[in-house]
Amino acid sequence: MSSFATLLLLMVLSPLYSEGSEQIAWNTTAPRCPSRKRSAAELRGQTCLKSCERNPHQCRHRLCLCDGACGLSCVSQDFRCSWPVTIDNAETRLAQESNTFGSLMEVTCKSSFRMADGQKVSMSRCQGDRKWSFTTPCEDVTTSSSLCKPPPEIENGFHGDGPYKIGREVHYRCKNGYRLEGASTLLCQENQEWSHKAPICLPVNCSRPADIAEGTVVMVNRSEYPVGTVIYYLCKRDFFLDGPNRGMCLKNGSWSQPPSCRARCPILARRSRVVYKGRKLWIDEIPEQQVHHGESVTFFCRSQNKTCNFQAASQCFDGVLKLPSCYDEPTYLQYHLFPKRVVSEIPAC
Repeated sequence: MSSFATLLLLMVLSPLYSEGSEQIAWNTTAPRCPSRKRSAAELRGQTCLKSCERNPHQCRHRLCLCDGACGLSCVSQDFRCSWPVTIDNAETRLAQESNTFGSLMEVTCKSSFRMADGQKVSMSRCQGDRKWSFTTPCEDVTTSSSLCKPPPEIENGFHGDGPYKIGREVHYRCKNGYRLEGASTLLCQENQEWSHKAPICLPVNCSRPADIAEGTVVMVNRSEYPVGTVIYYLCKRDFFLDGPNRGMCLKNGSWSQPPSCRARCPILARRSRVVYKGRKLWIDEIPEQQVHHGESVTFFCRSQNKTCNFQAASQCFDGVLKLPSCYDEPTYLQYHLFPKRVVSEIPAC
């Protein structure tokens, strides 16, 4: 067996459930079986057998095997796909000396013929419905009057495969870290010439990142930075880093969204206690009478009949901590002569 056929065999083989005992034996060299997609199977002419995805032991005298787009299905142990097989403009051979379920058949286009994707060889699998899986037909693509020459190869990029028939397009793409300049799609015209020149792939670079207010960008000093370059952000003392502490040069040549350095907020109230970090404190008990960006402070407001208080919270945002509209700052005399009547000291409503 060719190495190509061996590789494809490993890709299509799937989990095998052993019915002889109450244990399930997995083929550890194969990927797990995909979920059943009946519509996809029917479009390719495949008939799905009874599913055993939920209970592999319901197959009775059959095995629970992976059957391509049909997923885990109850497959007969002794059936075979038809052999030999005749396919127009192609030669067929068994990749193994078997035509039982899961066996592979190699389909090779004859000279002067290719499949629609430009390939000459394809593999077909013996399915649970006793049919070989679909392979693209082999078409005559060598008539010189219907082909363009292969499109140019480009550095750091690639294009789609042939055949390059008149009326067909090829699409170019660049490797990661490069951007396409020029026409990304070329059309094979009736004069057997491509509609445009081949594009080129240029490196994607980011320019020097912008500074952030009240902060510093930590980076290697360059005029340009390749895709994937990582930089770091630091804020000045007493400023809060709002956002990620690192940035990256993206594939489109721009930097990821930078953070902001947010200022601390002064507490404008002076003659009342507040609730900060779960504690009821006088303002001068809070260091420097300031709180950090994003922190909340709860103030006390007096009820309409002025006999009790209720709470109203406010959050610090970049240097601004608004006093609630209901808050009324006690006067100097109220604070010093009648401290027990200060709004924060009267009973709660």
